[in-house]
Amino acid sequence: MHPHLIPGLPIQTFGACIAVGILLCWTLAERLSGRKDIGSLVFALVIAGVIGARVAHVVEYWHADGFDRNLLAAFQIWTGGLVFYGGLIAGVLTFLAWSLRKKEDVLALADLLVVVLPLGHAFGRLGCFFFGCCWGKVSDSCLAVSFPAHSPAWYSQVSAGRLSNLASRSLPVLPTQLFESAALLALFGLLYFLYRRYKAWTAATYLVGYGVLRFLIEFLRDDDRPVWGGLSSAQNFSFVLIAAGIAFFIWTFKRHGQRTPDHR
Repeated sequence: MHPHLIPGLPIQTFGACIAVGILLCWTLAERLSGRKDIGSLVFALVIAGVIGARVAHVVEYWHADGFDRNLLAAFQIWTGGLVFYGGLIAGVLTFLAWSLRKKEDVLALADLLVVVLPLGHAFGRLGCFFFGCCWGKVSDSCLAVSFPAHSPAWYSQVSAGRLSNLASRSLPVLPTQLFESAALLALFGLLYFLYRRYKAWTAATYLVGYGVLRFLIEFLRDDDRPVWGGLSSAQNFSFVLIAAGIAFFIWTFKRHGQRTPDHR
């Protein structure tokens, strides 16, 4: 856990990881599309995504993080607290608005952008690991890691009575941040192959792929998350993603008929 990129300087490792992910997404999207104007869309999506992710976090943790007692804390994004699904919803709405205004082919543009999305998300999850959030269940696995005292996992275990407040490290937990980051990189590789080969099917594949991936990862996480119907909020939203992905598969199939999509 290294919350600060450079000791003594107020540069968050989490923010640095996100910045690297954004730059990679921006560069790759321009190269894949051959369009320079795609940068303005990526920038708009980043801003919308951060705002949406923060709003979702504030809503989900309104009481737990004390936003009901200190509303100004909701704007202190540098202290951590982003929910990916909130950012995804805001990003989709921004994408649709931009596409309609520019009279873009929505499906073709979506197929392009989702290729780079898991790459940026993978770097974001690396940032989560360095910050210490989104940790996994206590485990004696050889893959388990211990976070230092006063880390989010340490505080959670101490407050739950599972660990002494004199302990120098947390109990060993599964590094679910790294698991998800690795899975996202694999998903990126698959989407990149599909886009380079067919320039299609990637939007549908991303929605189903990430929906399943996140649904499974949630079973390994141990941080506090809202629960609806016995499943975490992220797992419930995963069903929405999977359903949307299936709808995209049907839309793409009808659009291209029974032939393999060619290069548009």
